[in-house]
Amino acid sequence: MNDTASTSLPTLGAAMPTRMLATYRDWLIDGQRDLEIQDFFKADLLNGNWKPVAAEIGKQLVGHKGRLGIHGPFWGFTIGTEDPDVRQVVRKRMMQGLDVCEEIGATQMVVHSPFTTWDYNNVGNKAGYLDEAFARVHATLDNVVARAEKVGVTLVIENIEDVDPSWRVRLAESFNSERVRVSIDTGHAHYAHGSTGAPPVDYYVAAAGDMLEHIHLQDADGYADRHWVMGEGTIRWPSVFRALSALTSNPRLIIEIRDHSRILEAAAYLTEAGLAR
Repeated sequence: MNDTASTSLPTLGAAMPTRMLATYRDWLIDGQRDLEIQDFFKADLLNGNWKPVAAEIGKQLVGHKGRLGIHGPFWGFTIGTEDPDVRQVVRKRMMQGLDVCEEIGATQMVVHSPFTTWDYNNVGNKAGYLDEAFARVHATLDNVVARAEKVGVTLVIENIEDVDPSWRVRLAESFNSERVRVSIDTGHAHYAHGSTGAPPVDYYVAAAGDMLEHIHLQDADGYADRHWVMGEGTIRWPSVFRALSALTSNPRLIIEIRDHSRILEAAAYLTEAGLAR
């Protein structure tokens, strides 16, 4: 591949915990790659003294000009909870995530979709089902989104069990805010395709369109959430990147694999296939 073709390809970034930054610092800075920090979804860290972790991130990222984000909290709750007491906890966690973003200069926070397989199969059982689901999310996040707008952080809603890829897009659009957009996890989409009758991954990209500002790149088998290195599963990567090439939103392309020691291997698969750099 010539240099001109290479530089026109999208740039890969990665997700990793702070402890891995020293390992990948040169790769991140040499390519000025986007980065997602994966420490701050843990409630015990958010409730404790996370400032030393933030300081280490600042130390490791001197010279880094790629876009920085975090994976927000998600364990043990849904942003669409019906319980008003739980809703207060969820809102607290999201605000804690924004505290971190302000501290480290992150401009994006990943949050998990509230939609389940149960929702998809039962949406026709009750008039206004989705409207009520949207209202619950707004009750949880309206104040969070208002703060995100003030501090310049975009919340990106990631598919988890989502069968219909349009629901998250409609949910994000319902906030009428530039600070709420869509994320796609390729492995989650492929699981939903293989196990619950959802469309293939490239359809998720097309459904999101220019609302898509973040993507987790991981390979899977259509049965479980594998977070494998690309090439180990059955995702059709050329179709995914063709769909991405039609967008103008410049989504962050974040390699998110279980074995962080293999990030460069995952990147090499996509670069050698001529899909990214």
